[in-house]
Amino acid sequence: MAITGDADIARTATLFADPARVRVLMALADGRALAASVLANEAGLSAQGTSAHLAKLRDASLVVVERSGWHRFYRLAGPQVGEILETLAQIAPPQPVTSLKSGTRAEALRFARTCYDHLAGRLGVAVTAALVTHGALATTDGVPGTERREQDRLSAPLATHPYVLGPKAGPVFGDLGVDLDAVRRRRRPLLKFCLDWSEQRHHLAGALGAELAATFERRDWLEPRVPGHRAVRLTDTGRTQLQDRLDVRIPR
Repeated sequence: MAITGDADIARTATLFADPARVRVLMALADGRALAASVLANEAGLSAQGTSAHLAKLRDASLVVVERSGWHRFYRLAGPQVGEILETLAQIAPPQPVTSLKSGTRAEALRFARTCYDHLAGRLGVAVTAALVTHGALATTDGVPGTERREQDRLSAPLATHPYVLGPKAGPVFGDLGVDLDAVRRRRRPLLKFCLDWSEQRHHLAGALGAELAATFERRDWLEPRVPGHRAVRLTDTGRTQLQDRLDVRIPR
């Protein structure tokens, strides 16, 4: 039996040290699978350069490939890779804003974005807080809200969380269009939470968070996501519906 030592953190960490390679990973951070050509465009790389980066990321088990006919699509190996990106974003210095375009994009990311496959940013945090207020979620640690707890580390995702389904989970999620029983049957953990890097509050993740984001998109409360871009836009219908159903008031 082979003897193994500590995890080789340095070897994996070097893969996040290349700006182009990070752009490839960030393009996949919304949880969907993209073709190498799309990734090359998003990362500003040649096809050859993209292939080289993808090969290294596959060897490190950070991305996986899915085949569909003659085509190959790449995606993150799992939500834990997305959590690493969010964790690094919490402790990394912000990039300088050098143009109106980059400033607009930065603000859009802070307003609403995908964190792997669930909602983050001000919108994700506001929805999670409203779910607690309306009894769809309940806290178990005596703290009534979604603010950062003393033990929550900025440099790590939440290993444990102080939430359970609340007494009104069924009707509240049902009113939003989520079949709670169907989500419960999935193998993925129902409830997980992240410490939002831009808001420093908790937002809903896990199977329930993913289904909530997908439902908002199906109901045209969110505009369809653009591959390679994590920012999402709340539609006028979505703004009205979230205000009526959850009393979430998002300034335009």
